[in-house]
Amino acid sequence: MLTTAAAHRVLKTDPVMAGLIAAAVRYKPDATVEQSPFEVLARAIAHQQLHAAAADNILARFIALFEGGVFPLPQYVIDADAARLRAVGFSHAKIAALKDLAEKAVLGVVPGRAELDALSDEQIIERLTQVRGIGRWTVEMMLMFQLQRPDVLPVDDFGVRMGFRLAYGLKGMPKPRALAKFGERWAPHRSIAAWYLWRAVDLSKQNLLPKCKRAPRIELQPVAKKKAASGKKKSPHAVRRKHA
Repeated sequence: MLTTAAAHRVLKTDPVMAGLIAAAVRYKPDATVEQSPFEVLARAIAHQQLHAAAADNILARFIALFEGGVFPLPQYVIDADAARLRAVGFSHAKIAALKDLAEKAVLGVVPGRAELDALSDEQIIERLTQVRGIGRWTVEMMLMFQLQRPDVLPVDDFGVRMGFRLAYGLKGMPKPRALAKFGERWAPHRSIAAWYLWRAVDLSKQNLLPKCKRAPRIELQPVAKKKAASGKKKSPHAVRRKHA
């Protein structure tokens, strides 16, 4: 990852981001644990829709199934009986995702770390989202935190979008595509910009977030319409449109 000092010089050309940097705890890269892309994605699948503690317990039982108590190789997961994986706490959907991940790792669709390092961010996203249950957001988190890629802006992340809304004084949530366009000014340090946008949410809760003098003109997400009052019958036309 590029140096923090260089990133701050670029980001501070944006006055709002400059204020956010001044108010927040100074950015510091997280320490990374050396893991294969297969293991990183397998752990991500395990954590989907679960609290961290519950997912960690399932992963501990999963690893204990295999000899040596170390994270299994892809072929071992392919060969593992689905009933045993179910017994440690994985849902049927997660078992299918883990099996698909293991098969794609064996086939080389999910490459090893050395090959992954030679690919661009978009090439990695294109490759890894072929795995069942792995979406763009999961790969973006891997790019930012495991691979330490410097220029990733996860515009679909709720925390990033909320942080942007709060820091820039918007009346609604920015559309992901609009945020991606706005964020081009932070290149090639968009990963650090995202980190500060996450901090903006925390600062707002503590009433420490600097006020934005003038909100930028950016396309916002439409406000969701309120649901009809309970007991009110829906139009049959509306029902047909819903299921069309």
